[in-house]
Amino acid sequence: MPANLSPEYKAAAEALRQARDPEQRLECLREMLRVIPKHKGTDHLQADLRRRIKELDEELAGPKKGGARSGPALVIRPEGAAQVALLGPPNSGKSALHATLTGSGARVAPYPFTTQYPEPGMMPVQDIHLQLVDLPPLSSQHLLPWMGSTLQSADAALLVVDIADPEAVQQVEDAIEVLRGRRVRLTGRWPGAHGVAELDDGEDPFGIVLPVVLLANKSDLDPDSKADVAALEELLGLDYPALVVSAETGAGLERLGPWLFERLGIVRVYTKAPGKPADNEKPFSVRRGQAVADVARLVHRELAESIKFARLWNSTHQGQHVGRDHLVDDGDVIELHD
Repeated sequence: MPANLSPEYKAAAEALRQARDPEQRLECLREMLRVIPKHKGTDHLQADLRRRIKELDEELAGPKKGGARSGPALVIRPEGAAQVALLGPPNSGKSALHATLTGSGARVAPYPFTTQYPEPGMMPVQDIHLQLVDLPPLSSQHLLPWMGSTLQSADAALLVVDIADPEAVQQVEDAIEVLRGRRVRLTGRWPGAHGVAELDDGEDPFGIVLPVVLLANKSDLDPDSKADVAALEELLGLDYPALVVSAETGAGLERLGPWLFERLGIVRVYTKAPGKPADNEKPFSVRRGQAVADVARLVHRELAESIKFARLWNSTHQGQHVGRDHLVDDGDVIELHD
């Protein structure tokens, strides 16, 4: 990062790293451009900011009046409790997993590069949904310049590998290198498991760090799949958590939803209006370590600023008043007051 960057710029860059909604990211990018010191040392970064603002602005605006979009959306608006990207080499079975987990009807074929654009779908987990985004395969033979921008809104990734393929080691190495070229780094550290997410080292304001789980797919074709996963990780020097699954038979898939729920640190909070029962069917989803004010922001952006207190119901509270900074826990019921 160029020298002499202001505290205001660094604060905006940190907000960008944490933002997932495309509109929030656009606001952060504009703020970074507004406050960045204007000198020769930042010329390249200023140009990068303007390019990213233009690309994201055009994507959010959609097709021009009277015209047509040149292709499907490349920026997927996050929905549900979290957005999880499906990554992997060609023919790893990503699309089959996506179709099985979300019922999306994604196109599945026994040849590579069936998926050409981001394909979102919703995966039910208890009374929430996780948004799974199937992406084109990662291959140095089929580079996609927009991949890094698309992954900006992801909270995590599933790295899908055909564990029965003898070329799996080379394919994963190639996939990781492709991501590195798009300034994306995968990490085995998950926020729910370690309390905080692993952040970028601060040298690249547009670098992406995604917690990842290795999905060893097609285990139905490999009776020694567990041993092969261990060998794969040892050969690659990876420390990613791994799950053995099969999109064909469904084996192991029942563990994926609860695993992601726990490792992402998802907290479900139910709201109620004064004098009325709680809405127990549609909780708001935040992360472990977030507070009443964060839930209020999901209800309405302005409410986050005006809220004075909340009444809380759980195993230890029965309607007691708590402040806006009170940390919420999974299953809490709150009544917001401004």
